[in-house]
Amino acid sequence: VGHCHPDIVKAAHEQNQLLNTNSRYLHDNLVDYAERLSKTLPEKLCIFYFLNSGSEANDLALRLARQYTKHEDVIVLDHAYHGHLTSLIDISPYKFRNLEGQKEWVHVAPVPDTYRGLYREDHEDSVTAYADEVKNIIEHAHKRGRKIAAFFVESLPSVGGQIIPPAGYFQKVAEHVHKAGGVFIADEIQVGFGRVGKHFWAFQLQGEDFIPDIVTMGKPIGNGHPLACVATTKEIAEAFAATGVEYFNTFGGNPVSCAIGLAVLDVIEKEHLQGHATEVGNFLMKILKEQQIKHPIIGDVRGCGLFIGVDLIKDQAE
Repeated sequence: VGHCHPDIVKAAHEQNQLLNTNSRYLHDNLVDYAERLSKTLPEKLCIFYFLNSGSEANDLALRLARQYTKHEDVIVLDHAYHGHLTSLIDISPYKFRNLEGQKEWVHVAPVPDTYRGLYREDHEDSVTAYADEVKNIIEHAHKRGRKIAAFFVESLPSVGGQIIPPAGYFQKVAEHVHKAGGVFIADEIQVGFGRVGKHFWAFQLQGEDFIPDIVTMGKPIGNGHPLACVATTKEIAEAFAATGVEYFNTFGGNPVSCAIGLAVLDVIEKEHLQGHATEVGNFLMKILKEQQIKHPIIGDVRGCGLFIGVDLIKDQAE
């Protein structure tokens, strides 16, 4: 919502003057904020865990998935990056390929990129073809006696090249993953909170019939303040609580962070920032496409709202 936005600064300052506590002490801000966030999400995503960073959120999502499914393995997309914790470096091909390499419980699926990926725009059914790659990974894992806990994906792969997955891809993948006893985790850390313009969450671009089992949030949620969140279903949360090892985070969901989170949602609404992302994004796409006609180095211009990728190439045919 912008650097040092006065409404955010004010909310933090006012709450700081009153009280900031360890989150074992109950405070209305946490409940008020969870209620406000829940209004932006599908009804079944009704349980919220607050944390301090996107990496913390993704790590907790992994724990939730594993506890719920009693499985270990994770499927990710090639080039993905999900955070700086050890558990997340392990599921980030963008990082682990330069470090210790791929763990046996990690499976890498091709990015559903219809411009320079395996199956392109001229393919008769790229959605099914890319989803079948995930299905094949699951079958291969099962043959080796391994079981899938989660398909972990950014709703729009960003580090992987600002990719817009073809609509319907998530639904087909979710079908294969659920059948294997796994859950679908949507990482909205870079792309949530109205950045895509027409929707509040990027996973909604796939269609109303698609709902992830777990959604993670970070970055824009606190406008630079350390705040993050995991939203999930009652079933998954109950399986997690059943261990008796409660989730606790000293400052996750503290009153100041939640006051800031509420102020961010207020500003997004008050200043029509979703509409702004659509309008400015459309304008930017239009002028970039004009440049594409003039310059053969521009192979592709793609995007939605203020999530835009320009693909620079050496050869149009190749």
